[in-house]
Amino acid sequence: MLLWLRSALYMTGWALNTVLCAIGCMLALPLPYKARYAVVSYWSRFAIWWLALTCGLRGRIIGQENLPAQAAVVMSKHQSAFETMALQAMLPLTAWVVKRELLRIPFFGWGMWSLRPIAIDRSNPREASRQLIQQGGAKLRSGAWIVIFPEGTRVAAGQRGRYKQGGARVACGAGVPVVPVAVNSGEFWPRNSFLKYPGEITISIGPAIPTQGKTPEQVSEAVEAWIEAEMVRISGVGPCWPKSRKPAEIHGSNALAG
Repeated sequence: MLLWLRSALYMTGWALNTVLCAIGCMLALPLPYKARYAVVSYWSRFAIWWLALTCGLRGRIIGQENLPAQAAVVMSKHQSAFETMALQAMLPLTAWVVKRELLRIPFFGWGMWSLRPIAIDRSNPREASRQLIQQGGAKLRSGAWIVIFPEGTRVAAGQRGRYKQGGARVACGAGVPVVPVAVNSGEFWPRNSFLKYPGEITISIGPAIPTQGKTPEQVSEAVEAWIEAEMVRISGVGPCWPKSRKPAEIHGSNALAG
């Protein structure tokens, strides 16, 4: 019962914060872009602080020294909403690759729209790929970091999705490095779950992978290899990890990538 109450308290504060920040973003539309970005960054920091206060769920970041000085493409494991907030709060200036339909969500989508994300239509893969490369290159040239989830959606703890090459293509086209990120948030905040369990989420940032002289396929394979190897190391510590499985089983039976 206490877990339900704490999760409900978190969601109440999160919803109120989202509405207020979305309104702030709309009011800030005539102002410079960084004004809206500051509002959304505050939204992320508040949500992380509120999560720790209400649910006892905190995060720790390791490998932050691996972030390059210049803008890069971040390719991250995606298990819950936590990493979207953490990466937004951690990186200096980000441009997210999102599903276009997310922009239609009241308040949350409006605030996201004000940041000019790369909103792709997944029903049209050819157009989505063209848009990602064109807009992603422009964002990187303007100094913004690109954040993309290569598996395309949230993946449950202990599972592994098919890694797509869109982020690697953007990075190779722009000649910037790729930063792989592993995260075990799904062991405390399961996919599509209302409940948030107390504990400590690990976000592990890997060494930047250079793209010069490499194909998108090679870069994508290197990203996948690092993330999945790191997932073995940081997984199996949370209350929502499948009890019948060992972390090493991420490799093998659930691997969808060819």
